[in-house]
Amino acid sequence: MTDFLQVATATENREEAEKLAGSVVTARLAAGAQIVGPVVSVFWHQGEFGTGEEWQLLFKTRADRYAELEAHLLEHHPWKNPEVSAVPIVAGSDAYLRWVERTTEPNPGG
Repeated sequence: MTDFLQVATATENREEAEKLAGSVVTARLAAGAQIVGPVVSVFWHQGEFGTGEEWQLLFKTRADRYAELEAHLLEHHPWKNPEVSAVPIVAGSDAYLRWVERTTEPNPGG
């Protein structure tokens, strides 16, 4: 069976999150995206401590699609240096993981 990942990033507002999620899923780089927010982030940025409100995006994809997904996020993200991180999905229902696998085929049906 294919290896699967959950990939995370965040945006400043809901509209940016929806636009980015739509472009990723339409390109079949992820089977789906969840947008969570707003969330409060606590961070260091450019040497300064800060807090801010963000909208988190969680993508479900195949490990072999990660490089393309990362490149897409970096190209289309409104931030210069956004978070793009991935964690393995170590277990999941068979039907769900098959759906992720099918949905993220580069050329479905072709």
